Amino acid sequence: MIILEYYEHGDSTEAAIAFEELNWNHNRHMIAQLAIEIALDHKPSHREMTSVLISDFYGHVLKQKDIATAFDSLLNNLPDLILDTPDAPIVLGNFLARAIADDCIPPKLIQILREKAENDLARTALTRADTLLSMKHGLVRLDNVWGVGGGLRPVKYLIRQMNLLLQEYVSSGDLKEAIRCLNDLEVPHFHHELVYEAIVMVLEAINAHVEEAMCKLLKSLSAAIIITPDMMERGFTRVFDDMPDIILDVPLAANVLERFVGQCHRAGFISDELVKKMPGRGRKRFVSEGDGGRVKDLSLAAN
Repeated sequence: MIILEYYEHGDSTEAAIAFEELNWNHNRHMIAQLAIEIALDHKPSHREMTSVLISDFYGHVLKQKDIATAFDSLLNNLPDLILDTPDAPIVLGNFLARAIADDCIPPKLIQILREKAENDLARTALTRADTLLSMKHGLVRLDNVWGVGGGLRPVKYLIRQMNLLLQEYVSSGDLKEAIRCLNDLEVPHFHHELVYEAIVMVLEAINAHVEEAMCKLLKSLSAAIIITPDMMERGFTRVFDDMPDIILDVPLAANVLERFVGQCHRAGFISDELVKKMPGRGRKRFVSEGDGGRVKDLSLAAN
């Protein structure tokens, strides 16, 4: 009844409270198992809600081992599950891949489960999950594995998706795919986060290839007006504001930032005014609490 009521109100917090009122002892994996079993008999939008529920429950209602145990049990139960849901192996594979993409369980679980799979149906489900995860930009696209939109997605989810998008873009160099994946997220109001994450990735990489790739991506997104000037400026400004913290982890970040901002300015998609907002212009280390109020030369700070 808790799951069916969740399908009506969509409030995972309310569902969590209801589940916590029950005495699960060492059987918490049954929450995820029952949720997926019920979803097998429902439409794609309910399966999407079930994936979101498992993701929202992870870390407090459910632990990683609970979710892993649930999938282990479901794989063993496939001979019974297909009686009511003939495509249960494919659907279960979708759930497994989505849970991995949502960081609820590690990718290595597929191999662990494959080694102990007791039937061909289980192996079919595991192959399905492996195939989805191996697809180009598979991790980014698994949010649409049920063929329905995710609605209002949590901020942390969107940040993770944008990070995955950027990582796969740097790896593959496929500009069109990266742009398509960003459009698929359908969050133009949050595009400043992509700009922010792209710049931070440049600062942390300290790599000319990454700088060139990100400049090319941001220029293309700006030229296509996918990322508007105000979103672009907001992303850069957020990095400027966070530099005192960033430089604690990446001492050379100030120099890299100055170089990257200059590259983007020459590419023509950021303004003179935005360049002037860059703090310290990269020649000095940013003041932070750990510096006791002093400003140090970057070269000395690095040493």
